[in-house]
Amino acid sequence: MKKVYLDYAATTSVDPRVVKAMLPYFTKKFGNTMSLHQFGREQAETVEKSRKIIADFIGAKNPEEIVFTSSATESNNLALKGVAFANRFKKKDHLIVSKVEHDCVLESSRWLKSQGFEVDYLSVDKDGFVDLDKLKKLIKENTLLVSVIHGNNEIGTVQDIKTIGRICKEKNIYFHTDASQSYGKIPLDVEKMNIDLLTASSHKVYGPKGVGILYVRKGVLIEPILHGGGHENKLRSSTVNVAAIVGFAKATKILKKEGKSETKKLEKLRNYLIDKLQKNIKNTKLNGHPTKRLSNNINMSFFGAEGESLVLELDSQGVMVSTGSACSSKTLVPSHVLLAIGLQPQEAHGSLRISLGRFTKKADVDYAIKKIIDTVKKIRKISIFSYE
Repeated sequence: MKKVYLDYAATTSVDPRVVKAMLPYFTKKFGNTMSLHQFGREQAETVEKSRKIIADFIGAKNPEEIVFTSSATESNNLALKGVAFANRFKKKDHLIVSKVEHDCVLESSRWLKSQGFEVDYLSVDKDGFVDLDKLKKLIKENTLLVSVIHGNNEIGTVQDIKTIGRICKEKNIYFHTDASQSYGKIPLDVEKMNIDLLTASSHKVYGPKGVGILYVRKGVLIEPILHGGGHENKLRSSTVNVAAIVGFAKATKILKKEGKSETKKLEKLRNYLIDKLQKNIKNTKLNGHPTKRLSNNINMSFFGAEGESLVLELDSQGVMVSTGSACSSKTLVPSHVLLAIGLQPQEAHGSLRISLGRFTKKADVDYAIKKIIDTVKKIRKISIFSYE
């Protein structure tokens, strides 16, 4: 059976070039970066070179502004909790978070609320864009931080973070963005976009799992959430995962060289897939903005066909897609992102997220299109509603 992986938003395979770059750091180059001897110094130097590659890629002025973590989830937790507790004594205890954030941001904000912080949730329109006028109205004297995802992990909508960053800068408020899905697909410049904190993840860009970054602009008051030996400029204690960091840096170098051409290829395949599904399946809805979306993201509602059933049936035919964020796809609760853009629960339940990647071929897309069309029609036939 042909197997077609179209869940690149959940995770990517590791590019063979990245694997090659990492291999020596498992066996031949293995010192602890905190050790004073030669092996330790060599590892520390390697980490700093990797830090500079990533800093340059996002326009950071100082490589020390890059903090290596274990994941985007840890980075997002550090951004919200670290900033909140570091600034509490200044009576800055109000956070604004969009309603379409990844679960780790929303859960962090809810936890902070349980600890006495004030949190407001910023609404979005039918395409998933935050309401900028509402944002301005929510800002108060004690507002500390605004967190808005860059490219949405479920519906692909790309926010105007430059404008959001400018609004925050004018009000002297920290601005955090989760760029886990947009890193490498959309040019990022933390200086021009007025970003104070930025999250990115290696395994979304053909690097290894187990490493992420948090960019922390110099001067941002932030406390660690992990305490120990004082690694990563005292912001993230833990023995440094050198092999994974090398992999992330190599993946970034590949993106710098090939990212633009890859984005064009993915946009072409994305638009082709959307067009074919819309023309061949009645009563469908593309979720997210039709053009201002991530190059590899398709999120569609097929009314009358339950999403989990679609995923399982397609999987049995070798097509791997998802119903939403991989971190919460095993739950039967409707996607908070789809509800936020105005879908009814039954409509949200009938949605698929299809995400393309570096190794997706047109033949893979054609195969998936046929299977999706056939599967939607099959499941609708046993639905209590008529959508054909």
